[in-house]
Amino acid sequence: MPWYEDEKTKTYYFKVNYKEGGKYKQILRRGFRTKKEVKAAMAEVEDQVNKGTFINPSKTPYKVFIEDWLDDKNSSVKPQTLVNYEKLFQNHILPMRENSRGKTVGLGDIEVGWITMRDIQDLYNHLFESKSLSDENIQKCHTLIKASLKQAKKEKMIADNPAEDVDRPTARKKEMQVWTIEEAHQFLKVAAADPLYIVFLLALTTGMRQGEILGLRWKDFDKNTRIISITQILDHKGKNFEVGAKTISGVRPIRLDKDTADTLIRHRTKSREKQMEFADVFEDRDLVVCTRTGGPVSPRNVNRSFDRIVAKINRELQDKRDKGIQVGRDLKKIRFHDLRHTHVTFLIKNRETPQAIAERLGWSDTRMIDNYAHIRPDIQEDVAEAFGQAFYSNGS
Repeated sequence: MPWYEDEKTKTYYFKVNYKEGGKYKQILRRGFRTKKEVKAAMAEVEDQVNKGTFINPSKTPYKVFIEDWLDDKNSSVKPQTLVNYEKLFQNHILPMRENSRGKTVGLGDIEVGWITMRDIQDLYNHLFESKSLSDENIQKCHTLIKASLKQAKKEKMIADNPAEDVDRPTARKKEMQVWTIEEAHQFLKVAAADPLYIVFLLALTTGMRQGEILGLRWKDFDKNTRIISITQILDHKGKNFEVGAKTISGVRPIRLDKDTADTLIRHRTKSREKQMEFADVFEDRDLVVCTRTGGPVSPRNVNRSFDRIVAKINRELQDKRDKGIQVGRDLKKIRFHDLRHTHVTFLIKNRETPQAIAERLGWSDTRMIDNYAHIRPDIQEDVAEAFGQAFYSNGS
């Protein structure tokens, strides 16, 4: 019998002998939980040996292989993207640790040729259970693992890619937080006195990403046509500018409404006055949003200012309640990025076409619209009323 049971571990293993280059060699595989698994694996190896397609699995630890794989990515992905890849590997994919049942999970110490579907699935299960990553980032882990092992197969380190047969983790839908038009104006009214007001206004009226706004230059704005061109972005750390946008489709023109364009022009006048005030230390980088010395504004500072203004609004509302004054409910706490989602809901409410929305937001296609179907139930109410008026008025 070419397969055996290990009495100590209660698992099964097999041996396959073959001849290569005039020398006899042996393939040994261990760790199978059932007779069915060991038989199937042995049959597959024997078939590969007979066809001459057998590849001896690499003994290189996955964490060592990934160092080279990430180095290779230097020339094909943006710096910030590479940083995100490295974080996912170092913090979540490679570390070996115990899950809630005491089983070791993680891929770093496993040899590339010995990574199994079970190893990968156990990692995903742990990430979901521990809630150490969002569902979307767990999906990114799957994409990275699958892509890296695809390269390992190309380099003949493995015969098959085990990640190919692991189902892509499902991203559970979360309720998207957005503001109504009334809430947006409530915020802008208080934010008007803030130095970063133009950042918040552009986010709400254009749907631009934070990095796109902070990377915007005056030469990218044509005041005659009221068109902004997205040609560079500021990275998440607020230190480096990247040519282009987050995606290829993100490089796009965005037309401003007249009120927003006028506000932007007034902002330029004020910026020039500030520039003159700090002329001795100011370095002109042509940035629409900049520090007093002309440098880029940190995304972290934008987020802090945003949260501070929301907190101020709600604090003032509570002060009025304490005085017995009737006021509305608190302004909903959302993230800065949710201003982009808010803009999309305004466009949907305004009956803009999916194609027009996708082009304005810099999406590669219109499927992203599906994520907003549940946000504004009042849209369905409007549709129903419009249909009813048209249908019954024509029938009378």
